[in-house]
Amino acid sequence: MDTKTALVIGASGMIGSDLLKQLLADERYGKVIALVRKPLGVEHEKLEQRRYDFDWPNPDLIEGDEFFCCLGTTIRNAGSQEAFKRVDYQYVLETAQAALKNGAKRMVIVSSVGANKDSKVFYTRVKGEIEDAVAALGFEACFILRPSMLLGVRDELRMGELVGKFAMTTFSRLIPKKYKAIEGKQVAKAMIQSINSEDTGKLVIESNELLEM
Repeated sequence: MDTKTALVIGASGMIGSDLLKQLLADERYGKVIALVRKPLGVEHEKLEQRRYDFDWPNPDLIEGDEFFCCLGTTIRNAGSQEAFKRVDYQYVLETAQAALKNGAKRMVIVSSVGANKDSKVFYTRVKGEIEDAVAALGFEACFILRPSMLLGVRDELRMGELVGKFAMTTFSRLIPKKYKAIEGKQVAKAMIQSINSEDTGKLVIESNELLEM
């Protein structure tokens, strides 16, 4: 069986770490390349970690048959709206452009519920802008996943998120399915499932659809 090479950015995050585990266990992938700022602490015969500085991009390091993007931050962690947009828009777009130029045919990106380039909320507006930007690049298929609040283990403590998760789980029956909390590993599973489908073009998958995949 011919195997594929997966290119991953954002592999150290909640979704990214689950994605990495699933890709390494998937027989369809013979190699997984992760662009990282520092070693992930994961060893596997199929995994190649490439030290990468997004502020000084090196397109020669960006290669793969399929591009998986889990890269993202928060305005609080980034320190400013400008720094947030640099990560969630500039870094993502530049990497996607290089991946396409170097032969990647399909990509999948984790966005956010409510993403809209016309939104008055800065966070969801930037998410909508990067959705449109990568979809316009010309990939054979561009899958955009919009999960609601994520459930899972993070490296850093986010108090607001903890409160939100408590509310989401306690009042789950009252919350519309589109906004129900979702496990990070389920989003990772949906990334792999969607990119291995026969669909082409721009495809947006909302959180309620991710729960059903």
